[in-house]
Amino acid sequence: MIFLGIDPGKSGGVFAFGDLRIPIIHKCPDTIKDMAELIWEIKSLDARYYTVIELVHSFPGNGSVSSFKFGRNYGEWLGILAALSMPYVQVSPNKWMKHFGAMPKEKKDRKNHIKHLAQQRFPDLKITLATSDAVLMALYAKDIYK
Repeated sequence: MIFLGIDPGKSGGVFAFGDLRIPIIHKCPDTIKDMAELIWEIKSLDARYYTVIELVHSFPGNGSVSSFKFGRNYGEWLGILAALSMPYVQVSPNKWMKHFGAMPKEKKDRKNHIKHLAQQRFPDLKITLATSDAVLMALYAKDIYK
């Protein structure tokens, strides 16, 4: 079994672990081709996949350009998963974060807390702010599917 977490923003990341010799951790690739190749690499491992992708939406106050770019990247991830016939579950940030206990209200503090939680669980990996959400989403996938 492989558990895959995808934080779909351009400043997000991908994390896969489970029946892997070494977990796969990657900041969001710059191109759709690279995004697809990363998911294809994970899918080619011939295992059962449990994928969680963060359910995202625009926020009041976000500019239309940034909202459009964010939505476009999210749609690209969904298209890649669909094209590769990889089933997935969309989970709101509130739901997967609540699974790991109380979170700080301030965004910067919350992001650092998430990174700390991810690093505790995988001390041998270099986890960044870009990849930490994906790590916890993959852990969430493991917890809900087992």
